[in-house]
Amino acid sequence: MRENNLLGLMIVLAPLSLASVGGATAIYAPLQHEAVELRQWVTPQEFLNYFTIMRFMPGPSSMLGALIGWKLEGFWGVLVATLSLYVPSSLVCYGVARSWSHFAGKPWHTAMQRGLMPVAAGLICAGVLNLFLLSGGSLAYAGMIVSVAAVLMWKQKLHPTPLLITGALIFETLYQLNLL
Repeated sequence: MRENNLLGLMIVLAPLSLASVGGATAIYAPLQHEAVELRQWVTPQEFLNYFTIMRFMPGPSSMLGALIGWKLEGFWGVLVATLSLYVPSSLVCYGVARSWSHFAGKPWHTAMQRGLMPVAAGLICAGVLNLFLLSGGSLAYAGMIVSVAAVLMWKQKLHPTPLLITGALIFETLYQLNLL
């Protein structure tokens, strides 16, 4: 069974690696779809738990795949997931970086940069929407998402720790009052 899980991790994560070149936020929605809905490697709650753990850990956000790999196959799952997430995108980045600056200023170069911005924004929004839906989609969660987004747009250099602590206190209070 291990070979199937390890091969499955490679099949799912290697293509997502190519979509995560600009940041792992772009792969949350498709990773959730594959790992929770299609392959049922993790439950929706486990995915949210791993997402939360990953946000608190130092290092890249794409380690969410490694946490799923750990659940599936322990050390070998982490190794396969990590290599699947980093090797393909690293090779593409290396190749593109070697030639990208050579073409700077050309019309197609500028058009490509501008055209990829909305794609990246759409992938990030899809990831946030999926996390919201996994959480149960309540108004309290929606309010928290909008509030955090507004604060981060207002104070772009704000460290996330105060927001995490504030959110934890608010949700613990709501939970204690049986409002969640």
